[in-house]
Amino acid sequence: MAEQHPRGGHQQQVQVGHPTEAIKSLLPQKGPSKSQVLAVVTLFPVGGALLCLAGLILAGTLTGLALATPVFLLFSPVLVPAALTIALAVTGFLTSGAFGIMALSSLSWIINYMRRMRGSAGEQMEHAKRRVQDTSGYMGQRVGQKIQETART
Repeated sequence: MAEQHPRGGHQQQVQVGHPTEAIKSLLPQKGPSKSQVLAVVTLFPVGGALLCLAGLILAGTLTGLALATPVFLLFSPVLVPAALTIALAVTGFLTSGAFGIMALSSLSWIINYMRRMRGSAGEQMEHAKRRVQDTSGYMGQRVGQKIQETART
């Protein structure tokens, strides 16, 4: 009996009386490679050992917390303000460090900006000097022309 494959429309010959043939046709023809088997064989014990270690660490943490909870409750009037003070001190140091780095980077940016401006400022000054000279020459010619015009009249 021929059946239509759901994905591609390929015809497969499957006998209805043998369910093992139908299952074999669905399984891949080739098994895992040797490197895949070796990876599973070596990594399975490592994963199991790490899982056992994680369980032991969790059990130890819970035991330590159960034993330390009464101590925390007894000393909480001292521990809470001390923890807050330490947290605020660390926050202050980190904030001052961040502001210091920001100030240094701002100064560095300003110095680099001024260096670039000084390099282009020389060119701008030369351009301005030429424009002043051109304008003064032009104004001198205009004044000379006006003087000649007034002298003629």
